Amino acid sequence: MRHFSSLRSGPRAAVRGGPKAAVRSGPRAARRALLSVSALLLCLGTAVTTASAAPAAQGGATADAGSAVSPTAAQLQVPAGVTAGVAVYDRQTGTFTDQLNASMQFRSASIVKLLLVLDFFRDRGPDYTIPAADRALLEPMLRSSDDDAASHYWEVNGGAAIIERMKKDLVLSDTAGPPAGYEGYWGYTAVSARDTVKIYRHILEQAPAPVREFIMTNLRQSTRCASDSFDQHFGIAGAFDRPWAVKQGWSGDYEDGTCGPAGARNAKSAPASGGREAVGAKSAASVNLSQPALHTTGTVGAGDRTIVAVLTLHPLGTTYGKAYTDIGGLTRSLDVPGATRPTGKWYGTWGSQVHVRKAATTASDSLTRLPAGVEVLISCQKQGETVSVPPYTNNWWAYLPQYGGYMSNIYVSAPDNKLPDVPVCAS
Repeated sequence: MRHFSSLRSGPRAAVRGGPKAAVRSGPRAARRALLSVSALLLCLGTAVTTASAAPAAQGGATADAGSAVSPTAAQLQVPAGVTAGVAVYDRQTGTFTDQLNASMQFRSASIVKLLLVLDFFRDRGPDYTIPAADRALLEPMLRSSDDDAASHYWEVNGGAAIIERMKKDLVLSDTAGPPAGYEGYWGYTAVSARDTVKIYRHILEQAPAPVREFIMTNLRQSTRCASDSFDQHFGIAGAFDRPWAVKQGWSGDYEDGTCGPAGARNAKSAPASGGREAVGAKSAASVNLSQPALHTTGTVGAGDRTIVAVLTLHPLGTTYGKAYTDIGGLTRSLDVPGATRPTGKWYGTWGSQVHVRKAATTASDSLTRLPAGVEVLISCQKQGETVSVPPYTNNWWAYLPQYGGYMSNIYVSAPDNKLPDVPVCAS
């Protein structure tokens, strides 16, 4: 199923089913290959201030935002097969701490929604009042990456003309409207990591206070589950503790979203004729439209100290869980001043539709279902209900602090029932 962050404005279409994610493999993959699909799908328990700090003086020393690779780029952990554009800017010192392919163009997916909201405010001064009908669209567009709202503003405000206005207003170097033949697809707007930093700097340092406060307050309230049921707390949201504010983007042939409890609606989708992502889109001269994309952008630290932009393309056929894991590892390798790293151990998982629950029992309420094979942060473990996926059983449960719930250790990619480097939960 194609996520429609590259949504084209047009009529809404009916829900279309998509292929389910393949079971991810861990160290016990060979043994688990014998498990039935039905066993894998068991519903098992597996469970601010809004003011910005003053920026560094514009005349301060800054790294060359157009350089391909920074001196620290060798430390970045870019997974094999992944193409990445990275820019990390410390507003306190006025310097870039990491850069990699910073001027490379990527299709924006939902990152372009930042430009859509800036364009909405463009001629609304001096009070910048937001009508109730627009607030009802803009807030979910920023918090939950709602695509219907983006399509609305793309259509009523001139489509690619929005991008031209924003390029001029923000002095963007690498941003461009959708390529010829795809003019209606706002998610095919081209952006770069360095231009993404410029967009955030404009919001934080130049935009009128009501505009800045509206945008950043909503980005701080990013929901884990996006409007299309994709888990959007990858990258920045997983690599660092709050305070952070994020706008994420994803686009490509990913399986259906699973975010939310059992029974939650799956990702919306539609046939190509409905104007969603173009099936079989051919890449333009400078922008890849075919490989799965996953982007994490935003600010980290008190006072929005550091701006982070990580744009990635993944090999064809990459699952959402794999892309989520890969951009997570890359983001954790960045030098991000002011960031606080979460406590715990990162482990891979296996299985499809694995539940995170309120308590260490399958009778407990489901909080969400993990993307297949995603890496998770585990802070502690405890004994609970025995879970059986023949021929295996396990009564240990892992606590996932970023989800606020438990998953059965039977789905953790580790050889032992009890994880050797994870403490027992205090209560």
